[in-house]
Amino acid sequence: MFSRSCRSAVSALQRSLRFNSTNSRPPAAATEPTLPTGTPLSQIPDISEPFYASSIVHGRGVRPPHILPKTHGIPAATLHFRSYHPNLLDFFVHFAGHAAAALGIPISKPVHLPTQRRLWTVLRGPFVHKKSQENFERRTHKRVIKAWDAHPDTVDLLVQYLEKHIAAGVGMRAVRWTRAPVGIGAKTVETVRGQLRGSDAVPRAQKVKALGEQIVKEEMKAAAGAPTTEGAVQHTAPSS
Repeated sequence: MFSRSCRSAVSALQRSLRFNSTNSRPPAAATEPTLPTGTPLSQIPDISEPFYASSIVHGRGVRPPHILPKTHGIPAATLHFRSYHPNLLDFFVHFAGHAAAALGIPISKPVHLPTQRRLWTVLRGPFVHKKSQENFERRTHKRVIKAWDAHPDTVDLLVQYLEKHIAAGVGMRAVRWTRAPVGIGAKTVETVRGQLRGSDAVPRAQKVKALGEQIVKEEMKAAAGAPTTEGAVQHTAPSS
């Protein structure tokens, strides 16, 4: 065991080495971009998502999410959230906004939908206390967020991430739009026309003629196989 003086000397040496290694590092402001403290994001001109994501933002989760501007205005998805607890619902909607901003998806601000209210009346007692009733109420709070100008794979990634980290007591429903390729209408029309009257299909007149010939052949075959009346017994009148 080391004596107390030796242990104090070793601890002093460790502190000095730690202090020197900390001072040898370059300052964070010289290598990493920082945003001005106390300034809202809406007042900072020409701020981009890569710059915002790579910069040091103290209390990023407390601040409102960075809303990216729409480029073409093409709807990509609509996220519906609902819960019985409004504080928990607003917390998860705030989390979803930060997740969409990190993926570079332009979204709208959370929209408050009408609260669904449901009432129940329950008897306090089944017999003589019939007039004594108790009322219960349940309120379902709803929020909706719309997303635009995002690739379907990016939207799927956002939905999977939110479903994985969804808060207990919050329900989510995602409505996604997929884009059809250019020229899908002309291809569909050509496919339908080929099924109805393709170039290799037999005309209707020839089909009717072939069906008539088949019916005649079957009738002739049935008539040839029917028994004849040549060998029938002839009844003669009795002689007087």
